[in-house]
Amino acid sequence: MGSGLFNYLKFNVKPKNQNMFDKLKQLKQFKELKDSLSQEKAEIEKKGIKIIINGEMEIEEIHLNPDLNKEEQEETLKACINEAMKKVQMVVAKKISQTPGFGI
Repeated sequence: MGSGLFNYLKFNVKPKNQNMFDKLKQLKQFKELKDSLSQEKAEIEKKGIKIIINGEMEIEEIHLNPDLNKEEQEETLKACINEAMKKVQMVVAKKISQTPGFGI
């Protein structure tokens, strides 16, 4: 009976319904892409300050260097964040461009 239903759907589904199935497939691909991107990470370390940002642009870790004064920590932290953001954006863009249906 299962194959009969499959054959019925295969030969009788209208193009309008096919678009719905394509959208569901694309939604699944989007979720897989999102899950994959959340696993990506960019880690930058300068002057003993380290930052880790994930593919969803969330800061996961910050490690400060207590040997630096406040101004040095602020400047270095800002530089680390900016560099990590650029790095993760490049990884995300590359991954999206390599995903069928989402390419740029």
